[in-house]
Amino acid sequence: MVSGDGMTCGGDGSTASRADAVPADDDWLAHWRAREARLHRVLPYGGLLVGSLLAAFAPAPRGLPMPLTLVIAGLTACWITWYVVLSPQWRGRQRSMTVYYIGLLAFAAVLVAASPWYGFFAWVGFLHAFLVLNGRWRFVGMAATAVLVATAQGGGLPSSWSNWPLWLVLVLVNLVLAGAVSWFNLVGEREDARRKRLMAELAATNRQLAETVRENEGLHAQLLTQAREAGVLDERQRMAQEIHDTLAQGLTGIITQLEAAEQTRDRSADWRRHMDNALALARESLTDARRSVRALRPEPLETARLPDALSELGERWSAVHGVTASVSTTGTPRPLHPEIEVTLLRAAQEALSNVARHAAASRVGLTLSYMSDVVTLDVRDDGSGFDVANRSTIPDQDGSYGLTAMRQRVNRVGGQLAVESEPGGGTAVSASVPALPGAAA
Repeated sequence: MVSGDGMTCGGDGSTASRADAVPADDDWLAHWRAREARLHRVLPYGGLLVGSLLAAFAPAPRGLPMPLTLVIAGLTACWITWYVVLSPQWRGRQRSMTVYYIGLLAFAAVLVAASPWYGFFAWVGFLHAFLVLNGRWRFVGMAATAVLVATAQGGGLPSSWSNWPLWLVLVLVNLVLAGAVSWFNLVGEREDARRKRLMAELAATNRQLAETVRENEGLHAQLLTQAREAGVLDERQRMAQEIHDTLAQGLTGIITQLEAAEQTRDRSADWRRHMDNALALARESLTDARRSVRALRPEPLETARLPDALSELGERWSAVHGVTASVSTTGTPRPLHPEIEVTLLRAAQEALSNVARHAAASRVGLTLSYMSDVVTLDVRDDGSGFDVANRSTIPDQDGSYGLTAMRQRVNRVGGQLAVESEPGGGTAVSASVPALPGAAA
């Protein structure tokens, strides 16, 4: 609008276009609008001053007396000061602004009738029609102002019918020019409003994006923490299983051999054999522990294929425990993924360890079966067995990993572990894993 605190809405349209040219320079735009507001406050008084000076030095032949004309000009200045300068809070009240504009036109009409020189003031009606009126009333106000300006330009109302066409042409020219300027001003105002809306939407989007980034950072940190915890847990589980498969089984075998050596102390040959077995188990367990810490494959799989490694395992186990262990292979052996081969070898070691600790068997059989999509390891013994339905009798409930560790290993590679047993009927453990191919030997 017209007051110093932002009553202007667009001026001559240059403000909006320049604001569009530099949308990020809000300080420059605010500074320009402040200068434009001050100019709009001064222009009506300037028009009144110019009109009064010209009317005093070149009075119109049919005008009002100069003192009366100056009084009307002073009242007009007071009218503008009251509504525009002293009452800026009224700028949002359409009824008050309509009263102001009607009064402005009335004063302008009297002044133009008093002296055509006040046409310099009357054209302010074009500017204020666009600034204080809304909708179609703007064009009504501009049409009334065009009549006043044309009358001033023609030296007053036409005195004869022959002068009316010229007067109408002046009215039309003023109306067209004012309408064109007002139209561009309106377009600039709309573009400025659109720019402000887009800037607000962009700011809201930026705030939302910043909030999303902060949330993503939090989620990323949470995922890193969870991944680190999962990695620690997985490594702990791996180390626990490796310790069970290496140190625990080795120590169990060493204890068994030392107990047997204690019982055969009076037979030097048997005592020496048990002590040699204990020493060999200790060295083998130490080697396996070091390899487990470094996450390396078991040594038997480094130098031989899985069937050969199982055969060697069966021979060593049979020699240590004095129980016949036969190993057979069906199907066509082929290289498997290292994790698959390690899983089957550890399952065989655990199954034989359970037989040595719990089964009291006289014979054990290991069968490795290669099929098209799976590989199966079956370990059967003729020992004491246990009740599978009653889990309290399962050997690994005494605190050791046992079947639980074996099942976890097999499940980790997408396989399945099945246990069949009954008291006095022996035990059969079957590990079935996917036949994932590995590098050819």
